[in-house]
Amino acid sequence: MDLPFALLPAQGAFLAAALFAAAFIRGFTGFGFSAIFIILAAQVANPLPLIPVVFACEIAMTAFQARGIRTHIDWRRVVPLGLGAALATVPAVHVMARLDEDQARLVISALVLGLSLVLLGGWRMPRPVRGPGHLGAGLVAGMANSAGVGGLPTAAFLAAQPMEPTVFRATMIVFLTVLDLMALPAMAANGLVGPDTVTGAAIAFPILGLGIWAGTRRFSAASGAQFRRAVVILLAALAALNIARAAA
Repeated sequence: MDLPFALLPAQGAFLAAALFAAAFIRGFTGFGFSAIFIILAAQVANPLPLIPVVFACEIAMTAFQARGIRTHIDWRRVVPLGLGAALATVPAVHVMARLDEDQARLVISALVLGLSLVLLGGWRMPRPVRGPGHLGAGLVAGMANSAGVGGLPTAAFLAAQPMEPTVFRATMIVFLTVLDLMALPAMAANGLVGPDTVTGAAIAFPILGLGIWAGTRRFSAASGAQFRRAVVILLAALAALNIARAAA
């Protein structure tokens, strides 16, 4: 069977391994899937046509995880985050049409890396942020998503607040799905969604299921302190990788 996007067998095998690794981390932390997979995919293929596949995969993974997270979703955070992201979509496109994507990625990732290092030092907000703060964070996420890193500032924002791991993970999963649902129609309108997108997503789904299952089992065995440290370390690593990619 021919692989989508004219991929060679060796490329397909590498991307399958990258997909499993990214799905495992998504199952454990609730975020990081898109960033990890795209960074890895860029090593062997053009990642641009794969982005709609990644977004479709994230939506599918939310369906896989829905039963386990639905009672932990903090809708008081998700709604203003999503509203802020929706308001930022048009301005983000306008800004990114005039800025270099790598420069935007560099600035955002540098800020996230700085905050991650502060969080690793033990600093946390003394109390949860209320609705207007989440609206502002959603605006930032919507702008950052135009550079492909919308989940990073959101995760850093939530990680700085006192939240239970189950609530953090569930809220990130749902919010990232909202971002993906906003992005896919825009990509389709620009000709980035086609038959290969559907084929790629269909091939990916079994790998996603296995990765999500393994990551969820690891989450169930982790303590709150272990989970928080893993989240912050992942944030720092992704920010550093994005800085390296943008600076290259």
